[in-house]
Amino acid sequence: MSCLCYGSVCSFYTGEKNRRKNSRSKKSIRKMACNLLITVLVYFRFAYDWLIDFIISKILYDDTKKTALPSVKSNIITENAVSLAEKIRTKELSSETVLKTFIEQIKAVNPFLNSLVEERFEFALNEAREVDKYLSSTSLSIEELKTEKPFLGVPFTCKESVAAKGMNFSLGLLSRKDIKATEDADIVEKVKASGAILLGMTNIPEINLWVESRNNVYGQTNNPYNLNRIVGGSSGGEACLLAACGTPLGLGTDIGGSIRMPAFYCGVFGHKPTAGLMSNRGVSFRTGNEKGTMVTGGPMTKYCVDIIPLLKIMLGNSSNFLQLDAQVDLRTLNVMYVDEPGDILVSPVSEEIKNTIKRAVNHLNSITQNSGQKVSFSGFRHCFKLWKHAMTKETDNFAFDLSNREKEVTLWTEVPRLLTGCTQFTLPPLLRLVDLNVFKPVNKNWAEEKTKELKNELLEVLGDNGILLFPSAPESAPYHYAPFFRPYNFAYWAIFNVLKFPVTQVPLGLDKRNLPIGVQVVAAPYKDHLCIAVARELEKAFGGWVSPFSSDMK
Repeated sequence: MSCLCYGSVCSFYTGEKNRRKNSRSKKSIRKMACNLLITVLVYFRFAYDWLIDFIISKILYDDTKKTALPSVKSNIITENAVSLAEKIRTKELSSETVLKTFIEQIKAVNPFLNSLVEERFEFALNEAREVDKYLSSTSLSIEELKTEKPFLGVPFTCKESVAAKGMNFSLGLLSRKDIKATEDADIVEKVKASGAILLGMTNIPEINLWVESRNNVYGQTNNPYNLNRIVGGSSGGEACLLAACGTPLGLGTDIGGSIRMPAFYCGVFGHKPTAGLMSNRGVSFRTGNEKGTMVTGGPMTKYCVDIIPLLKIMLGNSSNFLQLDAQVDLRTLNVMYVDEPGDILVSPVSEEIKNTIKRAVNHLNSITQNSGQKVSFSGFRHCFKLWKHAMTKETDNFAFDLSNREKEVTLWTEVPRLLTGCTQFTLPPLLRLVDLNVFKPVNKNWAEEKTKELKNELLEVLGDNGILLFPSAPESAPYHYAPFFRPYNFAYWAIFNVLKFPVTQVPLGLDKRNLPIGVQVVAAPYKDHLCIAVARELEKAFGGWVSPFSSDMK
């Protein structure tokens, strides 16, 4: 009996062992098959992207015949805004001279770029003269002026989808072509109160939702480093004008990379602050009462030194939630990085971008006491899907907004108009309608759980003293129209809107095609100062903004 029992037990364990072995073998085979499939898809995607660029370059564009921008005639326009403000306060420069110099630059480059779409030059010059008159009579000290009016007499520009009293406020829609803003958006009001002078409004895509700044009201904006390339969206005109020295300060907004994408493509700085701190009143159709939105305004600058002063002004009292004046000891910083997030809907990250990230990591390794750690989280494989779901929680009704809130625009009425050339919209808004009405929505429970999991994982590794270097995009600025063939490549910016983390987009020089490249620096919520401190160090090490034109300064 005991022998029979022993034999039965042995047989049971042997069978169980074999079943586990077979199960592990099947899992291993499935994993190998999955890895093989992913490898095949990656190679296919490389080939697909190369073919798209090859066809577009042969049919539409010839990079061997690039148009050069006019050379710079004055070093005033290459200075940072903080320095310009100091020189105006101390009367080393007059505000009128500064304004005139930037206006001359805009007039020189805008015919090539189409970045500024409405100007107020005469009004701005009159305001500059008033500043100079005020400075000649005020009893305030230099320090008092700096505190009360930190950007007194310094010009700035703003994207057209942000309200500025008396200026066009079309949002890129033909149905709003003649609409003027009746009051300033909160962020515009705050920047004006700092003494800065508005020069004009810059180009955007329709209602801010596309990766190219093109619409039927103003046309297309071109990249200052190569007119055949895009500037990104939606703050594309703003980044473009900054890079071309047409303005020292820019105001952007960001719901899916709209500050950081153009900053990357145009080689300037852009900061998306921790979400929920900055007023959105006057940003497109927003009233400022929206709860839990991903949208936030943010500063765009050529130089890192200008980010914090402008950010403080745009935030107002909310800047007290941040530690913008805190000294950051980079030696104690924990540095992490991702070089390939792995979202299958996004083009593979190029080797040049990966190497750029590694160079930044290596530089920080030479400073910090902790070596940069490569990290990987499964949530990054779903960047676009998580953003798509997060957009369903926004209060906007895209189809309703598209008609200037007169009725809902339907795909079924617009497609025939598109085919007959009668639609008033460009293609991207119609593609957005397709996404909303035809494609299956992302599973809510899955998306919420995956977002929560990714956020918690990042919070744990970042803590109070960590930063994450993350790819901005798979490659530098693509040709015009190429994004239609890879529409999800903005997802590596958009995921941080979903998470509502602060991010600084940092320029890190030019690639082999002489186009700007850079990296996103991410920190935990309310740790914006860490992002900006690292951005400052990387600017010092790699040079930051690179001039897109030859210099002939006097």
